[in-house]
Amino acid sequence: MASRTAALAAVALGVLGVGVVARLRWPDTAPALDCAAESVRIRPDGVATCGDGAVPTGAQALALGRPLDLNSATEEELALLPGVGRALARSLVEAREEQGGFKSWDDVDAVRGVGSAKLQTLRAATALGAPPDAGPVW
Repeated sequence: MASRTAALAAVALGVLGVGVVARLRWPDTAPALDCAAESVRIRPDGVATCGDGAVPTGAQALALGRPLDLNSATEEELALLPGVGRALARSLVEAREEQGGFKSWDDVDAVRGVGSAKLQTLRAATALGAPPDAGPVW
């Protein structure tokens, strides 16, 4: 019985050691690409690269940590944002179309379903207009 307990203890310590090493090494904090997030482009085969390709939009932009342009993002793209969902995304697009675009965050806050918490989420994940050097939807 004692040898079985000792063997189980050795296995448990080995698994614990592997877990500690894995935790310290993963996930790697080094960027996968050697360029700024604004310079990342998407090749026709869907691979992110530095250099030639299309500006990431929608889910690709979100995956890269880039904000969406709230005035041009589609309903489907907005629904991908945490806590937004399809109903609020639809309300945002409808309100945007009725107003001719959001001019301020107060306009966004006035949309039915947007409260203070959702407004903070939207402000963190979207922008009211693309910066001059940006691509079409971010």
